[in-house]
Amino acid sequence: MDGFDQKIIDALRQNARQSVSAIAEQVNLSRSAVSERIKRMEGQGDILGYQVLTPVSSDSSNTVKAYFEIVQQGYKCEEIAGLLMKNPEVKHCHGTSGEVDLLVYLEVPNMQRLHDIRHDLDVQLPTNVKVTTHIIMREWG
Repeated sequence: MDGFDQKIIDALRQNARQSVSAIAEQVNLSRSAVSERIKRMEGQGDILGYQVLTPVSSDSSNTVKAYFEIVQQGYKCEEIAGLLMKNPEVKHCHGTSGEVDLLVYLEVPNMQRLHDIRHDLDVQLPTNVKVTTHIIMREWG
């Protein structure tokens, strides 16, 4: 890959839908030379494809939904719930009977945010508190 190829790739990264003529003008090559280089780079695997980018939607279909299952072994549930409820993504904290002490329902914009909340929780809680994350894969009804 030479400097012209890199300039072509840079132009495609800026706008993959622009015409070969527009790219040729930007990189100072003929249309046919640009077209041949693009085909060669696609064939060699230097260009793997093109994608459509859309703005992040407020549509809940992009939301990651999860539960934290918390077994606290003597640590107060109210304190854990208080820590968690500081995050606007935490929708519900439920104290439960049985082996699990607390179920926490979250809706986050992406997996990174879920990881960040979980990491912050792990740092703040004593080591004897067990947190299991359950990501909702599908919903019915």
